[in-house]
Amino acid sequence: MDGVPNVTRADVVAAVRNPLAFIAARWTPTPRTVRRAALAALVMSVVIVVTGGAVRLTGSGLGCPTWPKCTDDSLTATSAMGVHGAIEFGNRMLTYVLCAAVGWAIIAARSEKPYRRSLTRLGWAQFWVVMSNAILGGIVVLVGLNPYTVAAHFVATSALIAIATVMWQRAREGDGEPRPLVGKAVRQLVWFLVAASVLLILVGTVVTGAGPHAGDSSEVERMPLDWETVSKVHAVLAWIVVSLTFALWFVLKAVDSPKVPLARTRDLFLILLAQGVIGYVQYFTDLPEILVGLHMLGSALVWIAVVRVHLSLRERPELVADVPGPSSEATLTRA
Repeated sequence: MDGVPNVTRADVVAAVRNPLAFIAARWTPTPRTVRRAALAALVMSVVIVVTGGAVRLTGSGLGCPTWPKCTDDSLTATSAMGVHGAIEFGNRMLTYVLCAAVGWAIIAARSEKPYRRSLTRLGWAQFWVVMSNAILGGIVVLVGLNPYTVAAHFVATSALIAIATVMWQRAREGDGEPRPLVGKAVRQLVWFLVAASVLLILVGTVVTGAGPHAGDSSEVERMPLDWETVSKVHAVLAWIVVSLTFALWFVLKAVDSPKVPLARTRDLFLILLAQGVIGYVQYFTDLPEILVGLHMLGSALVWIAVVRVHLSLRERPELVADVPGPSSEATLTRA
């Protein structure tokens, strides 16, 4: 039939041996496609945070009481398990959507011309984090929602979000050597901001582990800490992050920095303010589930904004190919 490519035995063998190379040899995505693929992986990593929070906040953490099956006798949730089983199993299924998004990002990065090894490695880094975190999620179920494993599960997802954010940014720039846009003192201030944000996330997982939303209606172990005290420590850290962000914005204005770092710092400040409002409202209204869910979404957005601020302090130009000129060619000919 006209228009149908002739698939040879060699093509089949090549596709089986190295499917990524096989696709890359036959498809060249546009830079816009690569950026969209990287963004899709980032969006799905945030969605997993939100749906994972929904599982915990609806008390559906043990809706599927075992892993990797939903029950000892069924791979999927059954009608007898009710809404909790459907919610937990639905969240498990979204992991496959996340895998598909990460897979698309890997394929797009691998197929881009010229080939960018650093971009492909970021895609594979996401893949391995997703795989390891899926196993950790299974362990969370098998140990009955132990709060320490739940905290580790969230921290791993935060690492995934950071890698996805870096890949999204790297897809929009070149592979040349990074050139700083600001001085060393400003870069050090941002590192303090990143460190404080990491500590804020870690303490936030402790607040969750000691708080009332255990993830299931049954008796679930909680961290043996005073929840209100940990919440106050979390609030202090939040104010430190806000103060560092405001100080960074002030310094960037003072040194007349480029527009991008200023814009990223402004975005972070606005997200932090919104997150702070949600945090205080949920604290004084006895932690309604909807606000806790919004706070988890805000946590992911804050972390993305922090990573973007850090990445905005440098630029990476396109690599310039070293093409020999006429004189060089003549020299080569004489040699």
